[in-house]
Amino acid sequence: MTTVQSLGDLTLESGEVLPRLEMAYDTYGQFRGDNAILVLHALTGDSIVAGPDGWWNQVIGPGLGVDTDEFFVVAANILGGCKGSTGPASTSPDGRLWESRFPAITVRDQVRAEAMLAAELGIDRWHAVIGGSAGGMRALEWAIMFGEKVERLFLLASSAYASAEQIAWTSTQSDIIRAAGPVAGLDLARRIAHTTYRSEPELAERFGRAVQPDGRFAVESYLQHHGGKLVKRFDAWSYVALGEAMNSHDVGRDRGGISAALSQVTAKTVVAAIDSDRLYPPYQQQELADEISCCQGLDVIVSDHGHDGFLIEHEQVSVLARRLLTS
Repeated sequence: MTTVQSLGDLTLESGEVLPRLEMAYDTYGQFRGDNAILVLHALTGDSIVAGPDGWWNQVIGPGLGVDTDEFFVVAANILGGCKGSTGPASTSPDGRLWESRFPAITVRDQVRAEAMLAAELGIDRWHAVIGGSAGGMRALEWAIMFGEKVERLFLLASSAYASAEQIAWTSTQSDIIRAAGPVAGLDLARRIAHTTYRSEPELAERFGRAVQPDGRFAVESYLQHHGGKLVKRFDAWSYVALGEAMNSHDVGRDRGGISAALSQVTAKTVVAAIDSDRLYPPYQQQELADEISCCQGLDVIVSDHGHDGFLIEHEQVSVLARRLLTS
């Protein structure tokens, strides 16, 4: 069951104070003092990672790659999200929803919010911090900002910085939401995003140029379906806030550059790339593996599913997780 924890005020990197921070989280397994694992979700995920409705329920659970019979898993909804944690869908001090007025946040702000939650839960050190995509950004920042609190680190389909192309895709989606409005804009933004999440060979094989009886291309219908689904479960202004936080990601900022920042990582690290990922291409994970001294090389997940492979290739992800957690 998701719990919402009040944590007090959070001072953002900008200097602005976000009052009355709340963080939503779920836990799985039993805490024994040294067995806690933090799992960090991607852009439109949430804190429900295991069980019947969990988005990673074939990776996290009893006897699985992240074994909840052995480990205590904490999954928090991201700062700026819309699944219980403070974000644009929350009420601001003036009694209105924050919506587009929500202050600009960074990945480092999100990690500070998660650190406040960890302190409230009495967790001084993580056996591991795990994240894919945007979750990997936060996991990496955890290992730099709070390195003494992170024993192991698992980064999937993520990077040390947001690239020009990633910023281009994300900023365009945000502008579409601003121009078209929260409903139509989020629908269109998700269609664009979902195209980048999958691979061209997969789309070609699944849909080709097939046309449905209603006259729509099959791939067009597929993307419209995913756009409509997200509109029903997600907040458009959270999508904008989280996307802009992802654009802020650069571990080298104010730390002397990428190499200097990554040299600060002391956690035993596994870095995994998806071989067909065109949004976070494998060269970005190779950079992480090369620069993090506690990583023994890049692991590659073979998948036709593109960036979404880290959510789909459960068996391969589980093998890597088990290797890291039990070593």
